[in-house]
Amino acid sequence: MGVPLLAIVAWSGTGKTTLLQQVIPLLKARGIRTGLIKHTHHRMDIDTPGKDSYLLRKAGADQVIVASDQRWALMCETPDKPLGLTELTARMDHSALDLVLVEGFKDEPVAKIALWRRGVKGEVADLLDGYVIALASDKKLAIDYPLLDINHPLSVADFIENWLRTGQ
Repeated sequence: MGVPLLAIVAWSGTGKTTLLQQVIPLLKARGIRTGLIKHTHHRMDIDTPGKDSYLLRKAGADQVIVASDQRWALMCETPDKPLGLTELTARMDHSALDLVLVEGFKDEPVAKIALWRRGVKGEVADLLDGYVIALASDKKLAIDYPLLDINHPLSVADFIENWLRTGQ
């Protein structure tokens, strides 16, 4: 089995990225090595227009690696067949990770912590499926899941660490 996946799912504007920015350092301080896969509905390009790697990719290279002494990135063109979560995860170095956090991909069949805030468009019930293992919210809700405080990243990190330790 590969590295465990845990998705953080919510409606846009709930604060998925903000919570992950707070939880990832807490996990790292506990020795938990995390990878992250972020889904976006927007057109995106991590390359810089005008740079050599951008020009060569636009010239027709289907895969480009940009590398320095500090990091590397692989860019792949997939206009005909976007990769699913399983395929994306397979491209990560599992030996260097204890957990892959996933931002988005709410329809994928992986363990999830759903986030919900008062005032954000969308109903909490529409986020809950058979893969949700907890709900983080700013409101007390009567649900059949562990309820975490979305404004208390330490409790979310504690839950994730326990989930990893107990083997999901």
